[in-house]
Amino acid sequence: MADPVNYTQIRLLNGEVFTVEGTLQEVEKALSDAARSGQGRLAWFRERSTDSSIGLNPTHVAVLRLSEISG
Repeated sequence: MADPVNYTQIRLLNGEVFTVEGTLQEVEKALSDAARSGQGRLAWFRERSTDSSIGLNPTHVAVLRLSEISG
């Protein structure tokens, strides 16, 4: 049996919300790493609704929240 997948909601400054795979800590670390790597660097995640990769600019993130969606 597969382990459950954790999801985190990322809300951008413009109000868009993305649900991505990863714990709050994992998502925050990826965003922090991208921000420290230089201007314009994207943090990459697996998006839940499309099951594809999405790159987000950490300077556009307003809120991180544990998703209520279960695996």
